[in-house]
Amino acid sequence: MTVTETSRPGSGQRGSDYARLSRRIAQAGLLERRPGYYAARITLVAALFAGTWALFAALGDSWWQLAVAVLLAAAFGQVTLLAHDLAHGQIFRSRRTSRNAGLIVGNLAVGLSYGWWMDKHTRHHANPNHEDHDPDVSPDFLLWSERQAAASKGLPRFIGRYQAWLFFPLLTLEGVNLKVSSFRALRRPTLKNRAIEGALLGGHVLAYLGALLLVLPLPKALLFFAVHQACYGVYLGCTFAPNHKGMPVLTAEDELDFLRKQVLTSRNVRGGHLVTTALGGLNYQIEHHLFPSMPTANLRRARPIVRDHCASLGIDYVECGLLESWGQALRHLHEVGRPLRRVRT
Repeated sequence: MTVTETSRPGSGQRGSDYARLSRRIAQAGLLERRPGYYAARITLVAALFAGTWALFAALGDSWWQLAVAVLLAAAFGQVTLLAHDLAHGQIFRSRRTSRNAGLIVGNLAVGLSYGWWMDKHTRHHANPNHEDHDPDVSPDFLLWSERQAAASKGLPRFIGRYQAWLFFPLLTLEGVNLKVSSFRALRRPTLKNRAIEGALLGGHVLAYLGALLLVLPLPKALLFFAVHQACYGVYLGCTFAPNHKGMPVLTAEDELDFLRKQVLTSRNVRGGHLVTTALGGLNYQIEHHLFPSMPTANLRRARPIVRDHCASLGIDYVECGLLESWGQALRHLHEVGRPLRRVRT
């Protein structure tokens, strides 16, 4: 996909369109903290997380534990979404408090390096869907642009031919991939608080594997691990993929101001309160990218303001249902891999 000419800023409008929108959002009070909302959400997510582990301990050696593994994947997903909000400073004013809470929620609770993920996600927000600068569209395994497909070699080139079909199967590995990447990040001198991050990640692994082996015999423990991590990976993939995949992929030739860069590469997902809860509010992705520190509960209220502002400027504001968002992402992956299916090397 490419950026259309009608979506580019008009004469004299660069740098001012976002400022006008930001003033409207601030005047509506949508950047203010929502302590009550987050107190309730944290309580519910903590209850889900702790309650699922309690159910795991109570069931003992039972095949019903596979259902618990699925429920625990949902709990891990919701905890990860809380870590996302902490990283954006949506919950606490203090960066130190946000960081400390993020280390506990990310590293200790779900085994995800908070510092590594925060750095990666910050770079994504700065240049969403930019094939040179966004780590979320780097061609590690999947290919997101025709240019990446043409330059691909080895495993990415092989996977790229059938990546639309392999997308969901590959997501089953995402949970493990995030843990491996988290431990690899500990070797980077640029990662702050490496000792603390490493200790908390190690504590998570010991507690997690220890609980599985204490309650279940080894074969069932391995199966529980596989089901849990696979469902966790699919949940995260289905949460984050609808937001940008299948939207325009930017290159160095695309010169867009902040407003257009964020809106044109993002997609909102309709679906009501159920979808909002499942996706942690990230279904309002356009508003989130324009105002990353805005509390999740305010994104829905910001939507009509942002949509009307974009309409007045002739900027495409994309919304669709959840299934359609996945369909758009898969069709994009299929099209990117088309040249590779024609030429086999």
